[in-house]
Amino acid sequence: MPVEPLSPKEIQDRLAELPGWSLDGDRIARSYRLASHLAATALVVHIAQVQEELGHHSDLTLGYNTVSLTVNTHSAGGAVTEQDFELARRVQALAPGHGAS
Repeated sequence: MPVEPLSPKEIQDRLAELPGWSLDGDRIARSYRLASHLAATALVVHIAQVQEELGHHSDLTLGYNTVSLTVNTHSAGGAVTEQDFELARRVQALAPGHGAS
């Protein structure tokens, strides 16, 4: 079954439930700050595990003590879909365990 793009209102409604996430062009995005490079690296590995579980992957950037994600759904023509928000919710839930803010 094809994945359907979300409407602008649906995107804004879902973003309201995810503090720190925003719409960046045709993607949803979030950056996290961590205490150290090692903590940031551990968060990247944990996010990669979740992405493999979901079969849905973001663009993930590791900085010295930051982790940034942007995500949209390629199979929906690069639109934002519910799959993107499922990944965002999972990341949002695990990030505090790594000390991310």
